[in-house]
Amino acid sequence: MWLRQAALGHNTRHSAVHLMDQNTPGFPGSIETPRLVLRAPDSSDAEAMFASYTQDADVARYMVWQPHVSLEATRDFVDRCVAHWDSRSALPYIITLKASGQLIGMLEARPHGHVVNIGYVLARSQWGQGLMGEAVQAFTATALRLPEVFRVEATCDVDNRPSARALEKSGFVLEGRLARHTVHPNISAEPRDCFIYAACRP
Repeated sequence: MWLRQAALGHNTRHSAVHLMDQNTPGFPGSIETPRLVLRAPDSSDAEAMFASYTQDADVARYMVWQPHVSLEATRDFVDRCVAHWDSRSALPYIITLKASGQLIGMLEARPHGHVVNIGYVLARSQWGQGLMGEAVQAFTATALRLPEVFRVEATCDVDNRPSARALEKSGFVLEGRLARHTVHPNISAEPRDCFIYAACRP
């Protein structure tokens, strides 16, 4: 997937969601959890993002992009994120720590009719604390409350067991294995098999 996976855990007690921008139709401009704030991207995010994760080869291992070798590459990426958000062609939520405002990752959602596809990335310094699971669970609960959304789905490389666990602990169900689905250039130039997970409205 376009954004993908870090070694993550999840803690089910962190499930409360607070929505901002209540007058905005559709997806909110911000989602708040006990430890996190998911918000719209801003052009000023580039330096913090580069320092946090875009230059980190370990973080990029299961991504569809290669590590950024310059701040300029991250600036270009953030500019594209802002453009996607403004046009609502995608919703790249910046993930920050609520206590400090530190930028630690991103969760990007791509709505397609009644289905929303998500991908995510988390700074290596934050792995193992359940933070991405908290973000995924909060976003998914938000999305499935919208009348037009019935399904949130995600894929992960078959070797990326930590990401699969994060999805499972967020209530996603494994639906199958997609053969030769995604190229992860930091592993191989050939497309690799991925698992597909989904969380659906009852």
